[in-house]
Amino acid sequence: MAGEDLVELKFRLADGTDIGPSKYSPATTVASLKEKILAQWPKDKENCPKTTQDVKLINGGKILENNSTLADCTLLVGELPGGVITMHVVLRLPLSDKNSGNPLHICI
Repeated sequence: MAGEDLVELKFRLADGTDIGPSKYSPATTVASLKEKILAQWPKDKENCPKTTQDVKLINGGKILENNSTLADCTLLVGELPGGVITMHVVLRLPLSDKNSGNPLHICI
């Protein structure tokens, strides 16, 4: 019966490609989902996240917090039985290094 409790997720990237679907326990944290996304990130993509801090997961229009579990994400409850839930992946990549060396100057 434990298999029935699993949540089936896929992760939609900005270009429309998907990672998954795979099944996860409701106790799985968002942080561990991000680690799995990093491990399965397609190697042919131009923009690749380096850390989990570069990845945001969105479900039902809400950004999911790292310490939340799938069970905490109430939008998952009540989805179609046997259906695959799609979460959207947004990257927050660091700014290029050429901008970081120049401090902002304000002239008055």
